[in-house]
Amino acid sequence: MARSRSSISKWRFLNPAYYLKRPKRLASLLILFVCATLVVWDRQTLVHEHEEEVSKLNDEVTRLHNMLEELKTGHSGVGTENVIEQSNEKMKVDVSEDPIDIERRGKVKDAMIHAWSSYEKYAWGHDELQPQTKNGVDSFGGLGATLVDALDTLYIMGLDEQFQKAREWVAESLDFNKNYEASVFETTIRVVGGLLSAYDLSGDKLFLEKAKDIADRLLPAWDTPSGIPFNIINLANGNPHNPGWTGGDSILADSGTEQLEFIALSQRTGDPKYQQKVENVITELNKTFPDDGLLPIYINPHKGSRSYSTITFGAMGDSFYEYLLKVWIQGNKTSPVKHYREMWETSMIGLESLVRKTTPSSFTYLCEKIGTSLIDKMDELACFAPGMIALGSSGYAPDEAKKFLSLAEELAWTCYNFYQSTPTKLAGENYFFNSGQDMSVGTSWNILRPETVESLFYLWRLTGNKTYQEWGWNIFQAFEKNSRTDSGYVGLKDVNTGVKDNMMQSFFLAETLKYLYLLFSPSSVISLDEWVFNTEAHPIRIVTRHDHTGGKSEVSDGDHLETRSRARREGRFHGN
Repeated sequence: MARSRSSISKWRFLNPAYYLKRPKRLASLLILFVCATLVVWDRQTLVHEHEEEVSKLNDEVTRLHNMLEELKTGHSGVGTENVIEQSNEKMKVDVSEDPIDIERRGKVKDAMIHAWSSYEKYAWGHDELQPQTKNGVDSFGGLGATLVDALDTLYIMGLDEQFQKAREWVAESLDFNKNYEASVFETTIRVVGGLLSAYDLSGDKLFLEKAKDIADRLLPAWDTPSGIPFNIINLANGNPHNPGWTGGDSILADSGTEQLEFIALSQRTGDPKYQQKVENVITELNKTFPDDGLLPIYINPHKGSRSYSTITFGAMGDSFYEYLLKVWIQGNKTSPVKHYREMWETSMIGLESLVRKTTPSSFTYLCEKIGTSLIDKMDELACFAPGMIALGSSGYAPDEAKKFLSLAEELAWTCYNFYQSTPTKLAGENYFFNSGQDMSVGTSWNILRPETVESLFYLWRLTGNKTYQEWGWNIFQAFEKNSRTDSGYVGLKDVNTGVKDNMMQSFFLAETLKYLYLLFSPSSVISLDEWVFNTEAHPIRIVTRHDHTGGKSEVSDGDHLETRSRARREGRFHGN
């Protein structure tokens, strides 16, 4: 009986009625249950989080192992240092980045993919794509201009598969031994510049070897009594000459826009001949450099004398002034390149003398000059100038720097309105200014030029003012609306009517889309402290110059590169 009563006494704790009669014990039991539940739940959460962390660590170990294997195998010709740099870049996350910038950058990348895949499908290996007729044309002698021009854009945008396929074409099919009368200027900025940039970005020596090959074919152009180069050369036999329409003269921009590329080539190969040829040009021009720093667009290659002709920051003059500034930056602003900066500042005195304002809206513009007469005309090509002025403004004392930056911003507003003033919101080739009428389109085609977007990129990087991003986005949307076809991008025969042409210029991929992409990228992507862009938007690493002015660069291919942590391009208008 005693055991039976004891058993019943134990079971009473399982009877709910027992607790209903004893509220305090019920409350204690509930508290105990809740505490136990929390302990179990917390333990399970910790286990789950631990499993996730272990999984992430395993993934990271796998990634590092794969990277180590890539380093051992040389990563398809890319240098070890570059693989590490690429991996580090991919590991960086900018948590503060604006989601709108990310979205817009993605849209620009999509545009590049569309342009490139169209070229790949219809014009692979040719110089340029004709989207309307879906065929390729060899506008530059069959040097694969679009492909070479786009190499660095593909690399910067992380389009690795496309970049590797393009590299294979360069390795197997790019041949410079062609009976073709090549523009020294265009071949330098697009081909030499494109190959050098691909080398500086990837470390792949294939690109450096190809750049040296084409540069060697161009060198005889500088064999003149004055050192001022002829502007045309046959790539097969090396015979140079000037176009007939210049009266035998050389063109200022064409003769003074090879310095960045050829200096870089000497630095990376250790061979001084490239640098010496192009720096002799600047030495010759500096002997009789005018007080206002403005040179006419025609120069006699035999005497080095200047011919009576137009002075302009537009076609055939523009990039000469650009390279005076950029060679100074390329050399890390050291004493061997000081004279470039001095010449550029002198030219800015002349530029200020060409500044005028419209009525009634007071748009600031740069006019042209013949003799003492001013012409109220400005090329869209001259819209590189706001970016150039902004880039160079920091080299002045504070008051001068502020003045020039303000001028750059005023000119950029005018260039943006070149776009906004037309029905298509795309700019014409040039503009005229008449009293009381502000601006009117002169030559009304648009061939996908980059100059205004280029200046917006520099102003955004240098001021942080997001207004420049908004302007750039509006221009991009206008390209998307008016120039995009199902087989690439085309220019417009007329920005007023929107009638399309049949050419996707190589510089649309090399420059316009690259600058738009960088406009919405963090400033660490192709930092202006480490890179300088040639006039075709190919970034070239800044290397500190230690040589004597006009002498041999002391940096060779095996040395450590000490870096800091427009007719610019002719284009081809086709009416068909």
